[in-house]
Amino acid sequence: MPEAPEVQTVLSTLEDQIKDLRIEEVQIRYEKLIENESVSSFIEKISNQHFRQFHRYGKYLIFALDDYDWIVHLRMEGKFYLLTDLPKDKHIHAGFLLSDGRWLCYHDTRKFGRMKLYLKQEDFQSLPCFQKLGPDVLDPSLNADYLYQAFHHSNRSLKACLLDQSLVAGIGNIYADEICFACQLDPRSRSKRISKKDCVHLVYHMQRIIRGAMRYGGTTIRSYTSSLGVTGRFQLKLRVHDRKDEECTVCHTLIKKIIVAQRGTYLCPKCQKRK
Repeated sequence: MPEAPEVQTVLSTLEDQIKDLRIEEVQIRYEKLIENESVSSFIEKISNQHFRQFHRYGKYLIFALDDYDWIVHLRMEGKFYLLTDLPKDKHIHAGFLLSDGRWLCYHDTRKFGRMKLYLKQEDFQSLPCFQKLGPDVLDPSLNADYLYQAFHHSNRSLKACLLDQSLVAGIGNIYADEICFACQLDPRSRSKRISKKDCVHLVYHMQRIIRGAMRYGGTTIRSYTSSLGVTGRFQLKLRVHDRKDEECTVCHTLIKKIIVAQRGTYLCPKCQKRK
């Protein structure tokens, strides 16, 4: 699943390509793609709207149009393509003809992605679909005190809490592994045993790693690319994730793969201490 850096890469690339263009025609081929509107209502409202601003919240893309906020969650395999026509492809579930003649096509092999449309709000974070999300991983309000309070009363693993979008929005499996390694914490550690000092390190490294990944265009794992001609290069910087049986770059111990929070998890058994 694309995480905050991959979503930001898609968003920034689209902003560069389609800002201020108008949506002239809409085709929806998979009705369940639209969550909070009927397909006919969605098409009627979004037609003739311009792309004005581009935002990200956690793993969500927010397209601020003239009158509406268009929210997209790519889920596992969702991608956008800009094409000169709308292909007859069973995995392209929506097409938006733009005023420059290109089609913005939504492609999703697993059909998990979803779109919502709301009347435009002054603060998009107040939209109903975001009410259960915690602060974005790069939000200034995310500090050590917040994280300590969010984690301290939980008996779940550290990794489970890092993946919980209601606590911090935008971190997924890849970056959770990298954050735990950077903080020298075993991802199986009980969150209630994480100290305030640990939380200082966690906030610092999660924001450092996410910002770094954004600079490199995200991480290309399995099928992820930005789908718009930009391929993530942060995979070249990964310290533990997807490096089973390779040497730790710090201590040369072999990286292990285990299951934590029902996800494949990579760690250095020597560098990362379990609490």
